[in-house]
Amino acid sequence: MSLQVPSKTFTRAEVAKHNTEDSVWFIVDTVVYDVSEFLDAHPGGEAVLRQVAGKDATTAFYNLHRHEVLLKYADLAIGTIEGEKQSIITQRPGDLSQVPYGEPLWLTPAFKSPYFKDSHRRLQKAMREFTDLYITPEALEKERTGEYVSQELIERMSKAGVLHMRMGPGKHLYGVDLLNGAVDGKEFDYFHDMICSQEQVRAACRGFQDGNMAGMVIGLTCILNFCKDPAMKKRISDEVFSGKKKICLAITEAFAGSDVAGLRTTAKKTPDGKHYIVNGTKKWITNGVFSDYFVTGVRTDKGLSVLLIERGEGVETKPIKTSYSPSAGTTFITFDNVKVPVENLLGQENKGIYVILSNFNHERWTMACATIRYMRLVTEESLKWAHQRLVFNKRLIDQPVIRQKLAKMIALCESHQSWLETITYQMCNMSYADQAKHLGGPIGLLKMSCTRAAHEIADEAVQIWGGRGLTQTGMGRVIENFNRTYKFDAILGGAEEVLGDLGVRQAMKFMPKAVL
Repeated sequence: MSLQVPSKTFTRAEVAKHNTEDSVWFIVDTVVYDVSEFLDAHPGGEAVLRQVAGKDATTAFYNLHRHEVLLKYADLAIGTIEGEKQSIITQRPGDLSQVPYGEPLWLTPAFKSPYFKDSHRRLQKAMREFTDLYITPEALEKERTGEYVSQELIERMSKAGVLHMRMGPGKHLYGVDLLNGAVDGKEFDYFHDMICSQEQVRAACRGFQDGNMAGMVIGLTCILNFCKDPAMKKRISDEVFSGKKKICLAITEAFAGSDVAGLRTTAKKTPDGKHYIVNGTKKWITNGVFSDYFVTGVRTDKGLSVLLIERGEGVETKPIKTSYSPSAGTTFITFDNVKVPVENLLGQENKGIYVILSNFNHERWTMACATIRYMRLVTEESLKWAHQRLVFNKRLIDQPVIRQKLAKMIALCESHQSWLETITYQMCNMSYADQAKHLGGPIGLLKMSCTRAAHEIADEAVQIWGGRGLTQTGMGRVIENFNRTYKFDAILGGAEEVLGDLGVRQAMKFMPKAVL
């Protein structure tokens, strides 16, 4: 698609005349822009625009600006050069990237995949368009300001079934209209789930990505699977899926991260046995500052338990500043003599470790989906930049050392996407019990490996982009955000070292009496 501009045409000679104190025109990709009234407002100063007055500024423009800047200032376009056509692609909401390796191979026309059906392709197209139109604009704004996700977007996602789909396959999807019928809830599988996760990452706003109801994704699962009271389960799930209430998972403490068994928050029963009294703190809890419900790991009489705690007397939340945007809603929580009905116990008392562990596979798999897609976005951006950036009178892509970096980045993206799809296929064809038995190790190793790959890709990308890769706005925005935040995925949901050890220890369980 080309930029939509007025139909009037000019010759290059006509444009060249507009190089005066009062009239400044220039050309970008055959489109003529009149910036005479914009000189004072130009963020880079008036002098930069006067340097290209009357000239073709295409190369100079794309050395300094993202293409989206032209969309923002489309009203400055007054026509095109007579007899010439635009050559640069303008992406429409929902469009696939035409950059090689800019999409997973299953979305590349020349390639085939045994995993994806028509419903997957319909959902991908619908989810891409929804993200481009509604999620990305808000993500860019909130990532910058640190404000939390708007109620308007939450309700829009609820109405479209996006909130429901983020919980993965299940009966909660039955009868729900999913993006205007893109997929039936009964056929929704883990490949559909993967598509939802990966498409929403493309906004490239890691803090907002978590702020956009990530607490629900890892917290509501415990309600759906372990709440014993059907009426309570329905009430809470209805409230959360409608967007009226927010929920988060509160496990981590200053004393215990990956070491879940080290939790110190306590829950002691009252003498009449009708309530628990909860005391303790939780740290780094995603979405906690704006949540109404806290799925909380506690230490009970003889072990760990999980309670649903409603915001109320004795519950205090404070935001924590971290490396990514405050829009994530990262939280320190204090529970001070909080009275919780025993009916709010999820699963069995003293056996809460099973509730906590049951969450991990899907949480870690979802994080791998997101990391791998963000890696690809960084690689796509770097391929574009290498083709347009001129250094020493050469494009970056003409330098062998840059091609070697890109080769490494592409290989890491493709290998991890392939591994992800292999594991996703197993998830689609294993019972929940078999997933718990066989996939904890492979998913842990996948997450460990993809965050190591993210480290490599972030490093190579910043070297390709230079100072722009360290700047939060402008050309290198995506690279800067990724480089600053990829470590969240190396820590959250289980640190790399812990997950690597988990993978090997699970392999040890199945090790035969084999000798050399």
